Amino acid sequence: MVFGWGKKKQEEKPLEEIPQNKEISLEDVPKIIADLSKLRKTQNLAEINSLRNNTEPLINDLMKIGNVLEKDDLKIDDIDKHLAIIVVRGKKQVINVIKKDVVSLPKISSFDDAEKLNLLLNSILKKVGDVLGRQTRVIHIFAKKYAAQLKENLEVMNANHSEIQNLLKNYNSTKSLSEEILDSINKIHKLSELRKEKSKKISEISEHNSSLDKKIASLQSDIDEIKSSENYQKYLNLKKVLDEFGNQKSKIKNQINTQFTKISRPLSRYEYASSLDKEQKNILSQLTSEPFDVLTDKNKDSIIIILENVRKGVLSGSISVKDIDKMSAQITETEELLDSFTNQVAEFHKKFKELKNELDALLSKELRILENDLVKNTTDLEESNQKSKTFQGEIDDVDSKIPELVSEIEQKLRKFSSTRYTILVS
Repeated sequence: MVFGWGKKKQEEKPLEEIPQNKEISLEDVPKIIADLSKLRKTQNLAEINSLRNNTEPLINDLMKIGNVLEKDDLKIDDIDKHLAIIVVRGKKQVINVIKKDVVSLPKISSFDDAEKLNLLLNSILKKVGDVLGRQTRVIHIFAKKYAAQLKENLEVMNANHSEIQNLLKNYNSTKSLSEEILDSINKIHKLSELRKEKSKKISEISEHNSSLDKKIASLQSDIDEIKSSENYQKYLNLKKVLDEFGNQKSKIKNQINTQFTKISRPLSRYEYASSLDKEQKNILSQLTSEPFDVLTDKNKDSIIIILENVRKGVLSGSISVKDIDKMSAQITETEELLDSFTNQVAEFHKKFKELKNELDALLSKELRILENDLVKNTTDLEESNQKSKTFQGEIDDVDSKIPELVSEIEQKLRKFSSTRYTILVS
């Protein structure tokens, strides 16, 4: 404050009480909070009301000082007229502020009233302090008999106001702390419910998995029984034959590819330069990439037409090659081998189909169903186990969060009471 009242003398701190220890359940906390909050509220309100009552006489004194000062001429006739003007103006400002802004304090019956009291006192002290600060020389030199009383009154008022502010701050802090604790309790309840929910799901999954284990074991037993049969051994032997026969395809493909590689250059050039129909273009494209796939009786005439057209292009020079005669001979050679190639391809497909049909006939329909069921149930079991792990991870997370929240509540309760509470969570 600018008018010169000093700081309140620091009070000696009372000896710290030895805290008592008490074990409580989480359900006890809301009532403890409510009781302590009510007690704090009552005590704070009583102290604020007492401070208000101690301050009200000082307000009345300020008003009286204003009235007396207004009638006091301060003996301005004895001073320089220019200085007198300053003194009169200063005196008028002080009186105007006291008359206008220094008012009786409201009665206190609630914390809303206390807040209004705080704002009013703050306004009075600020406005009176400001005007006295601006007119400090006028008061201290020409109104000495008022200065001491004003200073003393305002010091006490300021100290009382600081106490009121602290009490309001403590009340709001208590209120906020209470809300935080209740919010933490609510979080613990939600986490506990979440834990029960996840535990129930894990239990349900465990039962489901137990059923799956039995089903998988039964399926595997049935599969093993079928696989131990004579028919299944025949199936395995025939499958081995079919797998080995598949190698025959590679041998035929290599022979065909070797032959068509000899004429691949003119075939490729003819592919880009020709104007064939869609079917012939597809055949030509396959001849340059995978001739095995198109060497059939159905395509043989089209292949011969393509080869003859390539020959014409080579002989006419529209398809350039290093050795025309050699290339023409290789085309002829390829045409002569067409029957052999198509027969080998057809024979391979026929034999492969026969073996495949025979193999499918030996493969038990029941075995296929059982194996499909085994895959389905095994996948279901893996997914269930993964869900169980996820739920257990969530439970572990809850189990780590709840003790942290409980510890926070215990620490906050220490700010409420000298009793050291230990919360027991079931």
